[in-house]
Amino acid sequence: MNDVTDFYPAEVTHSYRMGFTVGEHSAGHMRRILRMFLTRWGLDQLSDSATLALTELVANVVRHVPGRRCSVLMLREPYGLRVEVADGVPGGLVAKAADPLDEGGRGLALMEAVTDRWGVEERGEGKTVWFECDD
Repeated sequence: MNDVTDFYPAEVTHSYRMGFTVGEHSAGHMRRILRMFLTRWGLDQLSDSATLALTELVANVVRHVPGRRCSVLMLREPYGLRVEVADGVPGGLVAKAADPLDEGGRGLALMEAVTDRWGVEERGEGKTVWFECDD
């Protein structure tokens, strides 16, 4: 699943970054990693909302990013948690009203419901989708 592990230096204990080529089962692995760090950082209460939001971002990479490459950054911030998922595909997310019978199309509403803040930033030839959860 991953080919690069980029732990920050020992003095920076509140962040984690890893590059992935994601597949259908990658979200489960990422949720376990996120839960481990949330426990380490004393943020267990954010586990449900943060893992749900991360699952949505990873699913979007699987569905929409050719080659399925992304990097994930998890940061312990003074206010809580910030997670970023970056890929090499430019362009922001397009919001559309989901048909109740559609299987997809509810991701942005989900992000709005389970996080305190989220957004998309253009970076180089790609984009970073991020969310924050307050503790």
